[in-house]
Amino acid sequence: RIMKAQALRDNSMSGYMASKKTLEINPRHPIIKALKEKATEDPESQEVKDLAKIMFETAMLESGFNFDEPAGFARRLFNMVRSNMGVSADEKMEEEVEEIEEVEEAEEAEEAEEADAADDEPEAEEEAPKDEL
Repeated sequence: RIMKAQALRDNSMSGYMASKKTLEINPRHPIIKALKEKATEDPESQEVKDLAKIMFETAMLESGFNFDEPAGFARRLFNMVRSNMGVSADEKMEEEVEEIEEVEEAEEAEEAEEADAADDEPEAEEEAPKDEL
């Protein structure tokens, strides 16, 4: 930070200041073991490739780094969630039902009926005036 703020700093210094990215993989971790088994079973599996990329990009995010393709990360993540939930990739979304408007229309109709019923009821008789002496 201090070096960036220097008025007469040399542009070649920015190379020294750049963060060095290091990814450490624990081969004993259960996720890494499972990923290795899946990769051994089917080395060309798109699912294995996506899982490895998701793990790498998640580690980058967790460490405070950015990556080049956030849309690809989101797509891979949604595909993984979809797969784990048993939802097929080509399943269509249901159309939105306009229930709110139907409820509002029903309420307006009830209010109108209540207003009509109130108009049809005979008005209560007013109290007779008392004789004044």
